[in-house]
Amino acid sequence: MLLIVKDSYEAMSREAARVVAERMRRKPNLVLGLATGGTPLGLYKELIRMHKEEGLSFAKVTTFNLDEYIGLPRTHDQSYFYFMRENLFKHIDIDPRYIHVPDGMAPEIDAHCEWYESEITRYGGIDVQILGIGANGHIAFNEPGSSLGSRTRIKTLTEQTVKDNARFFKNMAEVPKTAITMGIGTIMEAKEVILLANKTNKAEAIRAAIEGPMTAMVPASIIQMHRKAYVMVDKEAASKLTHTFTG
Repeated sequence: MLLIVKDSYEAMSREAARVVAERMRRKPNLVLGLATGGTPLGLYKELIRMHKEEGLSFAKVTTFNLDEYIGLPRTHDQSYFYFMRENLFKHIDIDPRYIHVPDGMAPEIDAHCEWYESEITRYGGIDVQILGIGANGHIAFNEPGSSLGSRTRIKTLTEQTVKDNARFFKNMAEVPKTAITMGIGTIMEAKEVILLANKTNKAEAIRAAIEGPMTAMVPASIIQMHRKAYVMVDKEAASKLTHTFTG
């Protein structure tokens, strides 16, 4: 695991984009795992800039998103499909056939989860997986207590996660309580992972994930076992770490 602390969110995002772009240039048909939320937005903006200004092509890239709310159509402005379209896909030259986001409106969710796993396998596995981290240490929607060997499945969200997400909806009643999420076991099979975090509200989660014991109560702590993991944070998110360096 390589910890990289940058002076700012912008510098962290640029470094993450540099790594992703280097992997894409080396392997144009890269299989890229994507995350939603505020943290990866800087990464996506930099990738868009590199596409428009430097000719970085996504034409052969395949993407798999980590998760999606159950019960939200893809046209809903809080669905993760909508988020990815607005913040990345519509700005680059990606082939829509190669975009994979779990379908929260699938008629048979369990069967859809099995299909999603099989698609990842069919494309040869994920080469680079982007991750965020929740304030409680969750990755994707793998909440504390999730099995460290779990696969893509339905997950009930914790009360804290629902509260955290409520700011994006008109009222608490509209916030989805369940989601489809890649499992921790699925995530760990990616050849490389890049975990991003910024701001002081993620500092304790980062400390627990990379300096604390590996435990299902801090799902992100499994990253300690990954053979090729990058943890990229800004100074605020690194503020509770005992051992740091500035990259």
